[in-house]
Amino acid sequence: MPSPTSARPPGRPRTGVNEVVFAATLSTVHELGYARATVERIAAVAGVAKSTVYRRWPSKGALIVDCLLDAFGPAPLTGAGRAELMSSTIRWIAAKIGEPGVGDAFAGVFSDAVSDPALREILSTRLQDPYRLALQDALGEPESRVLFFIDVVVGVLLHRMGMTGEPMADADVDALVEMVLSHFAGDFGPA
Repeated sequence: MPSPTSARPPGRPRTGVNEVVFAATLSTVHELGYARATVERIAAVAGVAKSTVYRRWPSKGALIVDCLLDAFGPAPLTGAGRAELMSSTIRWIAAKIGEPGVGDAFAGVFSDAVSDPALREILSTRLQDPYRLALQDALGEPESRVLFFIDVVVGVLLHRMGMTGEPMADADVDALVEMVLSHFAGDFGPA
């Protein structure tokens, strides 16, 4: 029983566990690749018990999705007008996918979701939907158009990462922005 003067309950402090586990996840994925970055290895790198990880995340996929949410943070939907907003969004996602471990983690969980309906649901509702809704609101466009924009941009960036193991070079990101804007910027209604 804790003493009346005890400032916290017995046991190790849990503050900051998510941050430590997320950092360990990205570093492990960066070092070993997605497939070899097991929950056991991630927990060991984080210095926590495997059970600590599984109490928070029921699967590696759920852990990766929350790790990606943390890595991406809120979308910086900035720009004076539709084209600038779309351009800054494309450059932001390209930069995030290029961060160590992030692109590999994203591609890996995406690939796993193809044959795992439960993970696909987590990926869709927890990772894609918040960004889709923010873009829909910022662009004033229907879900189907925003989903197609996301599919084109993220698909191309993850394909490049998967085929080369490297993020897309800045010159290619510039070309992607130009290509996407030539199709989408004119098709979307006024901002």
